[in-house]
Amino acid sequence: MIKQRIAVIGAGHLGRIHAKLLGQVDGVELVGVSDPFEAARQNAAKLFSVETSADYRDLIPKIDAAVIAAPTDAHAQIATDLIAAGKHVLVEKPLTIQSADADRLVQMAAKKRVTLQVGHVERFNPAFTALGDLAVDVKYVEAVRASSFPGRCLDVGVVMDLMIHDLDLVLSMTDAPLKSVSASGMAVISDHDDLVECRLEFECGLVANLKASRVSPAPARSMQVFGANGFAEIDFGAPSLSVVRPCESVVNRSFDLAMETDNPLDYSGTLFSGKLQCETLELEPRNAILDELHDFVISIQTGISPTVDGVAGSRAVNVANRILESVQQRQWYAGAGRNETGPHAIPRERIEAVSRRIHQDRRAA
Repeated sequence: MIKQRIAVIGAGHLGRIHAKLLGQVDGVELVGVSDPFEAARQNAAKLFSVETSADYRDLIPKIDAAVIAAPTDAHAQIATDLIAAGKHVLVEKPLTIQSADADRLVQMAAKKRVTLQVGHVERFNPAFTALGDLAVDVKYVEAVRASSFPGRCLDVGVVMDLMIHDLDLVLSMTDAPLKSVSASGMAVISDHDDLVECRLEFECGLVANLKASRVSPAPARSMQVFGANGFAEIDFGAPSLSVVRPCESVVNRSFDLAMETDNPLDYSGTLFSGKLQCETLELEPRNAILDELHDFVISIQTGISPTVDGVAGSRAVNVANRILESVQQRQWYAGAGRNETGPHAIPRERIEAVSRRIHQDRRAA
């Protein structure tokens, strides 16, 4: 078998992970790493014993494919150059910042007949892949994704950095158009949104409430999924998956609590042992990024569309942009002025001033 010659563009934290794991993928040869920073190149050369380059374009004639792990604002140009040269690309999430760029890359990849995959790695998380039929006909999703301040990926806000994972997962559950978006967010210490909450409503009836923060004292990566086939609670970090499957009478709405018991206070044990059966599934330990890389190479070799193709990546970018537009339009006060709208809104009163005023009013009364 002829090995696929692959380069990694971007030798930061994630780029180094990709470069290391590519050594475990059959049919692949890591032939180069590119990064504009000399220290990063020297580290990559020492770790992987491959050619390094400050300019990724120097590697194009020597490769069949590339993993793009560069800063997000560089994704569009790098992917454009590679696809134009007929190279397969796996672009770390998000595909691009702007929807127009994402759509253009999808069209380019189709015209050039190359694989365009997007690194929404949670699609390969064993807790998500084990959902099975619980991911079918989903009607309500609630997700929380939080981290302490990362100090990196500051070229984008928390929607593009963290929430984009959950956006892709929700979008994978429905092909229906997005009907409405309502969102609010704040830029706490960076130039972009650092915490955001949103509500998405789809024409199929699916509703998703998502929250993301990168200024949280405690990490969180959880999702709850409610649908016709039951309820699931996912912890992506553990990972773990707990499911509740309703019996037929609950599903078809023939269940009548009054007919089941004359003492609802003592019914909990019966309910969750018979009518709503609870189970924590045993998951096979897996490396989601390694699975993602295998998926990329298989797509190159067979021509089969990857699990997260460019269309899926573009769709997530489009919804993320709609969320950011809603965040920008959020008015925090009635009759809000320019400085009181959007993530950079300036509070009219600081917390201590509000507290002082309240206590003064109480004394005066």
